[in-house]
Amino acid sequence: MTRVLLVDDHPVVRSGLRAVLTSGGVDVIGEAGTGEEALEMVARLSPDVVMCDLRLGDGIDGIQTTARLTKLSPAPAVLILTTFDRDAEILGAIEAGAAGYLLKDAAPEVILEAIAKAASGGVFLSPGIQTRVLRGMRNPRPRPTQREIEVLALLAEGASNREIAKTLFVTEATVKSHLAHIFTKLDVDSRSRAVHVARESGLI
Repeated sequence: MTRVLLVDDHPVVRSGLRAVLTSGGVDVIGEAGTGEEALEMVARLSPDVVMCDLRLGDGIDGIQTTARLTKLSPAPAVLILTTFDRDAEILGAIEAGAAGYLLKDAAPEVILEAIAKAASGGVFLSPGIQTRVLRGMRNPRPRPTQREIEVLALLAEGASNREIAKTLFVTEATVKSHLAHIFTKLDVDSRSRAVHVARESGLI
């Protein structure tokens, strides 16, 4: 029987998943509400598969959790189960080592199939997501420069354009130019989305 650890910051979601998986013959050996808690529990329980959300409240997110889990020895297979389906998030999870990416509206039998495949060393992506991953790998989005990543980090701290300019010793016009490039590269249209995608992609 496949041993699974659930990682989601919403207890109701974990409860629903536990019911679905248990009825499908999966052994849910534990639940974690944060990435840090997941790392501790994996080290102690050694699950075959970790089913993890992208959003985990405060602390490390799903992509960072995945990257750390896949470096363990032995490492569990990590399946991302989330409501977010932007290309940057999907590719970020796969690049971090996830064995699969599912949306929370997936049918129970699809979730069970994904767990079985991940537990056996395979990779599971629903057809729509698989197409987008392949497209993203064939046509990778330009990566922000080191200076643009510095701007993103300051954005994440809530800095204004003027404060960013002062910190980096550049003009506000230069900051606006960096932001325009960042928005294009991350396929976003706001400062908050830029910070969000940068975090999910592991850029900051």
